[in-house]
Amino acid sequence: MRFRIYKRKVVILTVVVVICGLAFWSSGRQKKSDSGPLPKEVETVRKGSSVSSSSINNHIQVQATAAVSKAPAPPPIIHANDTHQEIAKEKEQIPKLETDNTTLVYRSIVFQLNFDQTIRNEEKFKAVRQKDDLVVVVQVLQIFFPFSIQLYPEEFPGHDPKDCPRDLPKNDALKLGCINAEYPDSFGHYREAKFSQTKHHWWWKLHFVWDRVRVLKDHKGMVLLIEEDHYVSPDFIHLLKLMSSLKREQCPDCDILSLGSYSHIGYSSKANRVEVKAWKSTEHNMGMALSRETYQKLIKCTDTFCTYDDYNWDWSLQHLTVSCLPSYWKVMVSEAPRVFHAGDCGMHHKKTACMPISQKTKIDNILQSSGNQLFPKNLLITKRLPANGAGGVAPHVKNGGWGDIRDHELCKSYVRLQ
Repeated sequence: MRFRIYKRKVVILTVVVVICGLAFWSSGRQKKSDSGPLPKEVETVRKGSSVSSSSINNHIQVQATAAVSKAPAPPPIIHANDTHQEIAKEKEQIPKLETDNTTLVYRSIVFQLNFDQTIRNEEKFKAVRQKDDLVVVVQVLQIFFPFSIQLYPEEFPGHDPKDCPRDLPKNDALKLGCINAEYPDSFGHYREAKFSQTKHHWWWKLHFVWDRVRVLKDHKGMVLLIEEDHYVSPDFIHLLKLMSSLKREQCPDCDILSLGSYSHIGYSSKANRVEVKAWKSTEHNMGMALSRETYQKLIKCTDTFCTYDDYNWDWSLQHLTVSCLPSYWKVMVSEAPRVFHAGDCGMHHKKTACMPISQKTKIDNILQSSGNQLFPKNLLITKRLPANGAGGVAPHVKNGGWGDIRDHELCKSYVRLQ
């Protein structure tokens, strides 16, 4: 997938520059839980990391995804009103599956790529790239999450045939003897691998980029998190540089820089204005840029993040802002957005068809009509939280889907990967 960046009137289609990061494995034996084993690769944590990166105007773009294998096997169908005999019969029918050779080959390839960290075109940018230049992390393509459901199609953290069906009552699950019978979520549901994966991937990626990508070892600037359905404006790098300077000068306690919220405010008289607010996951989870200092505060909250019963990474972060972090997050956000949500084709998409092209056309029209408002010379903070103003915002709902102790332990293991 290509990432389209505009610089004034010049369109640059970047070639993915790969830094496939360290492969995993160092010290420490992972404690097994009663709910079943963690992946073999986590039980003995060895050296490793993974990343791919591409240079855009002397900046590094890091992209992330899982490798592809066969689809996981469907769960056994068990109804809540089954008799004890029927449950026992179903238990006997659950097959004992071995990991096939193809999947093992894919895992080996991922670990090797993550170890090599080859940077293409490095010679063109190494001499001119500064330690505080922007790093863009794009959730798509070239850093390989080594615990994806594609690499573990029939075992945790994918769907294990011996896992409990999502809606099976706990009493019946205990009778069945499925692996995670003791650990339903807050709503009595058992884990679904395809949803659990999102929180794992986000947390691993954040840790890996900051602590395991060798080329970023001495990085002193911001890291911008972009997803594959985000569309950025021509001046997004320019704006982030201005925001970074403004943070140093006028808002040193701003934890997050945000390229905008989901509301498409007109650019007229807004293009050079920013606000300082309390961070909210529903408004400021898109186009987030953070410093190493902010990341280090987050990592200290690993246990809280990894045990909070919500499979959404952003709602879990919202919980941290009021339960673990030293203070609630302050975000500096652009009033006129420089990032747009370009599609409705993601995990929560429920429509029969998604049309990202129509969204792209709308965004192009907004940017073309506002061309003369882009690339402001300086920024102005128009609204700021009062010193004694409202504090952080607690999540208004807990979504569940994250009650399984195996997810907790795998999530907490990432910070020990060397």
